[in-house]
Amino acid sequence: MAELPNVLLDVGNRAENVLLVREMLTGVAEAIELDGSDLNDILTAVTEACNNVVLHAYEGEEGPLEVEVELASHALEVVVRDYGIGIQTQSTPSGPSLGIGLTVIQALVHRVELRDRPDGGTEVRMEFAVANTDALESLRRDGVRSPTCARAGPADATTTVTIAPIDLARTVLPRVLSTLAARAHFSTDRISDTLLVADALVVHAPESLGTDHLRIAVSVQPRNLELHIGPLGEGRAEQLVGDSNLDGLGRVIEKLADRQSVAGAGPNETLTLALTDRR
Repeated sequence: MAELPNVLLDVGNRAENVLLVREMLTGVAEAIELDGSDLNDILTAVTEACNNVVLHAYEGEEGPLEVEVELASHALEVVVRDYGIGIQTQSTPSGPSLGIGLTVIQALVHRVELRDRPDGGTEVRMEFAVANTDALESLRRDGVRSPTCARAGPADATTTVTIAPIDLARTVLPRVLSTLAARAHFSTDRISDTLLVADALVVHAPESLGTDHLRIAVSVQPRNLELHIGPLGEGRAEQLVGDSNLDGLGRVIEKLADRQSVAGAGPNETLTLALTDRR
C-alpha cells in the first residue's frame, strides 16, 4: 500500500507528453487560483526536469515518466521521476555539474532535491512557495492509500492520471482529456464531446467512487480514445452512466460514448468508455 499524492500522472517519456504535464499543472494552478507568474515558474522548472527524462533517461529508448503533485501548507511540491540510467553529471572546469537544466530549476524553485533511486532512475523533487493558502487548504486531504497499480509497458500508448480529492479533477481532467483527444486527431466537435464527458465524470463520480480518488487510464489511437475509469463501488459503473445528466443535455456519457463496458476488480468496478471520431 502506498500513499497517493494529489495528482499522479504516469506517461511515456515521449516529447509530446511534456505538453500533457504542462496542461495538468495548469489545471492544478486554476484549482488553487495560482498567480500567473508563479505558474510560469512552475511550468518552466518542471518542463526542464521532464525534458531531461525525454532526452537522457533511457538512452534513446522509451520508458515511464511519472509526475506527482502534492499540495501542502504554503507550498506546492512536484516530483519528476524516471526509471532509467540515473543522474548523469558533466565535467566542467569547476567540477562535476548536472548541466544548465538544473541551474534553471534552482533559480525558480524554493527548494530542489535530486535523488538516485535505489532500483534505478532519478527523482527530482521541487518545492514551490504558494501564497494563496485559502484555495490550497480546501484541496488538501489525508493521504489516500491505494494498492500499487501496474505500470504500462514502454510500448503502451496509455496515459494514467490519478487525482484526489475529486474537486481537483474539475480543472485537471478536462485539460488532460482534451489534450489527448487532440493527439488522437479528433475534430473540434468531437473534442468538445470529450470535454462534456470529462465534465460529466467529475460532476457525478463522487457518488460512484469506491475511494476518495479518481483514476483514469486512457489509451490513445488515431480517431479513438479508450477510457478506463475507477475505482468505482460495486454496481456504481452503470449508475454513473445513467446519472450523467449535465446542464439539461441528458445522459451525456450514454449519448457521447460509442461503447461502454464494466469490469469487476474485487469490491470495485472499472468503467470503460470508447470515444471515436468517425468523420
